[in-house]
Amino acid sequence: MTTHPPIWMIGDLQGCNDALQRLLDHPDIAADRNARFWFAGDLVNRGPDSLKTLRTIMSLGDRATCVLGNHDFHLLAIAAGFKKPGKSDTFDEILAAPDAEGILDWVRHRPLLHREHNHIMVHAGILPPWSATQAQELAREVETAMRGPRWATALEKIYGNEPNYWDKNLENGKRLRVIVNAMTRMRMCTPDGRMDFSHKHAPDSKGGLVPWFDVPGRVIEDETIVFGHWSTLGLMIRPDAICLDTGCVWGRQLTALRLHDHKLVQVNCHPFRAPATQG
Repeated sequence: MTTHPPIWMIGDLQGCNDALQRLLDHPDIAADRNARFWFAGDLVNRGPDSLKTLRTIMSLGDRATCVLGNHDFHLLAIAAGFKKPGKSDTFDEILAAPDAEGILDWVRHRPLLHREHNHIMVHAGILPPWSATQAQELAREVETAMRGPRWATALEKIYGNEPNYWDKNLENGKRLRVIVNAMTRMRMCTPDGRMDFSHKHAPDSKGGLVPWFDVPGRVIEDETIVFGHWSTLGLMIRPDAICLDTGCVWGRQLTALRLHDHKLVQVNCHPFRAPATQG
């Protein structure tokens, strides 16, 4: 019997507010009146209602915990002026909102990692050599930078694919880049733990790559890492790793999993992007 409020862990939303509302209204979730919600990042982009999605989550107040995903960082980069919107970006309503500054401040104050009840939520993953405590401390480095007055300068430095491995001696932008790339972009790695950013499909053995959660010698063994980001992997529930990205924006499902008993709730979604463009 759980002694804390029920926690529903929810996969990537990507601006699909209709699906989110239907999920929150689902009888199994609505019955947990004091429930908390953990969102696995990528709250916005590609779907039709990024602004409404943010407003829905913000209205939940302290009941909602959201970790930052790569699309959330992308929104901030466009708002900061050093990235240009792409053809598939759906940020216009957010940037044109009368309270855009307050919304963006709320986004950049979200955590990169959340750890509680023997579970760790990040958007993409945790590098194999990191312990849970180390990962938490590294996430705080990024969070401190993003919440400070020079957040845009720090954010600009995180973009790039190199270095693609962890070295404790990394400094400044390179250090933040590896942390953010691991926690918001990583899927496949080499067997020695170097990140590969070209593989966006379901896991396979081509090129000698392995999913980050199957890299040999991964340090975190006794806590469950919960993540999204990998719609082509889809729902995966293991004792050590849970993937909740079930491709809502691609017309599949939006998924919620209750933490204490793994009760599963899914709602079907309307497709807003062709599956061939997943990534």
